[in-house]
This record gives sequence, structure tokens and C-alpha cells, in this order.
Amino acid sequence: MTGKLILLVDDEPNILQLARMYLEREGYRVAAVGDGRAALDETARLRPALVVLDIMLPELDGLEVCRKLRAEDNPVLILMLTARDDDIDKIVGLEMGADDYLTKPFNPRELVARVKALLRRGDRSGKPTTAPIHIGDITIDPGSREVTINGETADLRTQEFELILTLAEHKGLVLNREQLLQLAWGYDFAGQTRTVDVHVGQLRKKLDESSVRIETVTGVGYKLVVE
Repeated sequence: MTGKLILLVDDEPNILQLARMYLEREGYRVAAVGDGRAALDETARLRPALVVLDIMLPELDGLEVCRKLRAEDNPVLILMLTARDDDIDKIVGLEMGADDYLTKPFNPRELVARVKALLRRGDRSGKPTTAPIHIGDITIDPGSREVTINGETADLRTQEFELILTLAEHKGLVLNREQLLQLAWGYDFAGQTRTVDVHVGQLRKKLDESSVRIETVTGVGYKLVVE
């Protein structure tokens, strides 16, 4: 039993009830609110380990809640829920600092898997790390969890760092989405998700000035290459 506190933010009681049931089965403590302002208040008061945050909320929407939390340098893990299978919502959410997203309707087992994976990532500090990896004009330092491009520190979010580190550790090899979800996300239940594609797109933008790029191998997956 982990006992970690998860804050659920959704204005649909059936979603809250289902998510609470599955998360409590795994030993998590669960609090729930139904609007964006309450989400900010309860995040500050309860200091949860992770917030499951719906985008479509009364008072303040989920994107604004996410933006305000990150503007306050609040490091809480955020898993965003979206009812629209629309990359614009997902990409905007990730740009504002969400750690992952899940499209509704979702399999409760997948929600639990995402929560577990995010919390495992959050617990990695203090574990032994490997030496920095040098590829082209990029240096990836697992110890400081920093990436530099031509000596300049790149502004990568947590999952973007995990993704480039995983690709660097398998340089030249093609990794499919399922492998990346397992290695970089820690998922043991992949489900139906395009989170890999969304994060690859974000990471490519940040590598734009580098000699290193992420190559798509059509129908297979992705690999890291140096031009």
C-alpha cells in the first residue's frame, strides 16, 4: 500500500467514483473536487503527489489550473484528461506543464497504470545514475537530469528528458511505441495512446538547432540519429 494522495478533478460524478474506486484498490488515498478553483485550493492545502485534472471544468478550466500551478513552480505531477481526441488540447496541455494526458472515455486500468508510472518517475531521485551521454552536439546528464545543446541548457520537461535519455541509450536502434512506453514512461499497460507521438513532436521542436534528430521509421517507431 503506497498511501500516496491523488487529487481527482472532474465535474462528472461517475468519473470521480470510478477513478476513486480503482485507485483506492491500489492503496492510494484519494481526494476529489469538481471545479478548477477548488483544484487550486485543494492542491495548495493537501499537497497531493499527483493531480488527475480534467480539461473541461467549471470556474477555471484544466489548462488554466495547470498554467497557474506551474507559474507558482508547483512541481506536483499532473495527468490531464480530455474528452476530445484532439492533439491541440493535448499539445497545449503538455506545453503548459502537464506530465501526461489520457483521453476520455478511458479504461480504469489504464488510468491506474499511468498514475503508477508517473509516481515511479517522481521517485527516481537519489537512485544511482550513469555517466553523461554525448551524442553529436548534445550532452545528456542523468545525474543532474539536464540536457545541453552546444553547451546551452535545453528547457526540457520531465517526460521529454526521459524520452531523449531512452533514445540516447538505444542510439541507432528503432524503438516502437510500446517499447518507448515501457522504457521511458514505465507503463505496464499501454492501452490506446498517442502520448509518444505528442512528446516526440514537442522534443523535435527543442532539438531544432541541434545536429541530433529523432527519425521516424514508418510503421515501426523512432530512433535517434546524428546528421
